[in-house]
Amino acid sequence: MEPRVPPQARSTLKSVFGYDDFRPGQEEVIAAVLAGENVLAVMPTGSGKSMCYQLPAATDGGLTVIVSPLIALMRDQVRQMTTLGVAAATLNSLNSEAENRAAWMQLATGELRLLFISPERLLAEGLAERLGRANLKRFAIDEAHCVSQWGHDFRPEYRELRRAAEMMGVSQTIALTATADRVTRGDIAERLFTTSPRVFVHSFDRPNLFLNFDVKHRPRRQLQEFLDRHRDESGIVYCGTRDKTEALADYFSGQDHVALPYHAGLDQEVRHRNADRFLQEDGIIVVATIAFGMGINKPDIRFVAHADMPDSVEAYYQEIGRAGRDGLPADTLTLYGLDDMAFRRRQIDAKDIGDARRRLEHRRLDAMISLCEAPACRRQTLLAHFDEASDPCGHCDLCTGGVSLYDATIDAQKVLSAVARTGQRFGAGYLINVLCGEATDAVRRHQHDAIKTFGVGRDRNRRAWGAIIRQLFAAQVLAIASDEHGGFRLTEKGDAIMRGREPIRLRADVLAVADPSFRRLVPVRSVAPADAGAATVLAKLKRTRLELARAESVPAFVIFADRTLIEMAEKLPANAEEMRRISGVGEVKLRRYGKAFLAAIQAARPKPA
Repeated sequence: MEPRVPPQARSTLKSVFGYDDFRPGQEEVIAAVLAGENVLAVMPTGSGKSMCYQLPAATDGGLTVIVSPLIALMRDQVRQMTTLGVAAATLNSLNSEAENRAAWMQLATGELRLLFISPERLLAEGLAERLGRANLKRFAIDEAHCVSQWGHDFRPEYRELRRAAEMMGVSQTIALTATADRVTRGDIAERLFTTSPRVFVHSFDRPNLFLNFDVKHRPRRQLQEFLDRHRDESGIVYCGTRDKTEALADYFSGQDHVALPYHAGLDQEVRHRNADRFLQEDGIIVVATIAFGMGINKPDIRFVAHADMPDSVEAYYQEIGRAGRDGLPADTLTLYGLDDMAFRRRQIDAKDIGDARRRLEHRRLDAMISLCEAPACRRQTLLAHFDEASDPCGHCDLCTGGVSLYDATIDAQKVLSAVARTGQRFGAGYLINVLCGEATDAVRRHQHDAIKTFGVGRDRNRRAWGAIIRQLFAAQVLAIASDEHGGFRLTEKGDAIMRGREPIRLRADVLAVADPSFRRLVPVRSVAPADAGAATVLAKLKRTRLELARAESVPAFVIFADRTLIEMAEKLPANAEEMRRISGVGEVKLRRYGKAFLAAIQAARPKPA
């Protein structure tokens, strides 16, 4: 018989967290945790994984030790739980002496319910055994995919966590992650558990995210137009290099956005200041490398854009997953180009890794390229990567804008012939010159203005040929000729197409994008109330939240999430009893903040005519 969530836990869900019911997927995991089972839960970002250890800890007492990879995330969760009235602490290198003393005092008295700690600190000499003497009930491992060498974010210290559990003498382990394919799940189960855990794999779908991809042609302009349609909303723009984050942050700031850079090379104080502004204020854009994100638990990020193509579907899924964690609509935009694809391939080939790992990384890159060049619903392609079938979603760029394929065999043969006749060593720009009949100095010097292929592509413009070459590379019809010098060579598949043994179909819609006059407008969905009066109240509530967050030095969402403020603005509670019915308002928060927000609503609510 399947375990059920006991009535006490449901009561705690409402009184402490302010929620009437569980999010999809939470209930069965929490029931298993409260029943004492070992659990491996794979749940999408934004589904409320942390509730799977927070609610049990708040319900049945004892101490839960949570391993988390980033200090920022640990500190945010401690502040969030403390605000809810649940005793929580962290032991980390940024703690003051007073914070460490307070944590050990709570451990000694048995008051502490949640202790957040890094894997490195937990494995420090003697700490695991000491925690084992502190009424330890369960051990939770967040971002559990870090344990697997097959995962996209492997951390060797995670391999020692089963040993740490044994040293603590803990009887229950729960592991949680948002991204783990079948191979990674098997590795996690083997590395973290002494007996097979109960495995929950929930849908990877994030239906509130709009998935949009676009080929780079004017990347700054493309990003600027996307950001302009998200003014006064919080978001992240990911870049492939540190220099690019700073350059784009300066550019967006010049376009009247509040844009802040973030990368590992910045001074630590600057990084912390920029991250704190992003967490506390509305309308802040962080332009960042992948160093930013895993520790950011901000639920109201309304968009994530990629200025450069991610290196894997897993990385892409993690990064877009930082948007819309509150369940409200959020938008994504990923720009990509042939240079991205070639650069990522060279990166993999240059790594000092074994052949098996290199093949795996190439397969992951191929999957990312396939997602960029997908001929049908993005969500179907994305979910299929995680072994999940789905119908067309209706809210990605390909579902709303449409896609058409055409028999591209002749176009492909023109390109492949140009590659072959020029010696299989030149890049896209040179090949396009040959196809379009442009006798540049380099073309004349190599006497390629005299070959049969010279000028055979005058019927299309340069951008169109660039789109065709990119698709041929994505389809592995072309490959990189030299790690050192680049250029293209034919694959076996390419040779078969060139010689007429195989046909090929390519996307026709990207040829429209190659027309300089073409502009793709991406749907942008607003979360603001449609009613003007409610929008005015919401603005006042956000100002009140910001003042409280600054006064308490906590992220704004720790006070109340956007979703809660929107419901307040629409329902206009007039007293404590009505405020209690708002989702996200538990008893502690009602006592702590209720009067301030009721006053804000009263001051801003529309006056009767």
